[in-house]
Amino acid sequence: MSAELPPWPERLPLRTTDAHTHAGSVREYSGLTEADALAAAAAVNVTRLVEVGTDVASSRAAIALAEAYPQVIAAVAIHPNDAARLGASLPTALAELESLLGSSDRIRGVGETGLDYFRTTDDQGRRLQREAFAAHIAWATQYDLALVIHDRDAHADVLDVLAAEGSPSRVQLHCFSGDADFARACLDRGYYLSFPGTVTFKANEALREALDLTPDDRLLVETDAPYLTPMPFRGKPNSSYLLPHTLRFIADRRGADLAELCRQVADNASALFGEWGSDG
Repeated sequence: MSAELPPWPERLPLRTTDAHTHAGSVREYSGLTEADALAAAAAVNVTRLVEVGTDVASSRAAIALAEAYPQVIAAVAIHPNDAARLGASLPTALAELESLLGSSDRIRGVGETGLDYFRTTDDQGRRLQREAFAAHIAWATQYDLALVIHDRDAHADVLDVLAAEGSPSRVQLHCFSGDADFARACLDRGYYLSFPGTVTFKANEALREALDLTPDDRLLVETDAPYLTPMPFRGKPNSSYLLPHTLRFIADRRGADLAELCRQVADNASALFGEWGSDG
């Protein structure tokens, strides 16, 4: 394991699931191979992962990883910022991505898709993001897949697009970044809220308030590795084996039994994406 990576945390008492990660990017950031990342995660009882694509190439790689390892499933997408950058090439990329759908039963999600107004500030880019988002929503419905949403500084518009296009039956707000009011709006629609390491950051009390009101059966936990490494290792490369830090923080915050939290988030991931892994 690379010296850049934090040490292994204490093993979790029960097997659980990283609901959103990018193992291919972990390799690029830290040199930790996909195989080693999976082994490190399993060593601390993170025994299932959702590998998420952000463009056609990484979506193909996510499918290949999921087909090679039973503990991995794939979600495929054009990330909203990539959609904005593609410009006139967006229709071609969307067509290539659509051709992947139905190619493997290891594809369980469409995403991460959505809107990002932090990095994309121009009207044309945001229009392309909406176009891509609408296409992904339609695919999630057509193929009965979970919709994995990336939302940054675009809460109201994300809900508006979902209402206009018709929300799929299973929706994950990946890397949830809203406050309690936005959490209520999402929960009222039956969506799952997925919390990354940012919930451990001192300044994010509004995010913790959203966590507080999230019901047990709508709670997911993720790394979004190699990004958003939880405390006390903020700023270092992230990987799925560091999920226990966030889980322990959430268990303490909610006054929950850690083993029960591990079981619950794994059950919720199965409800969202279907069963998978060596046992299902």
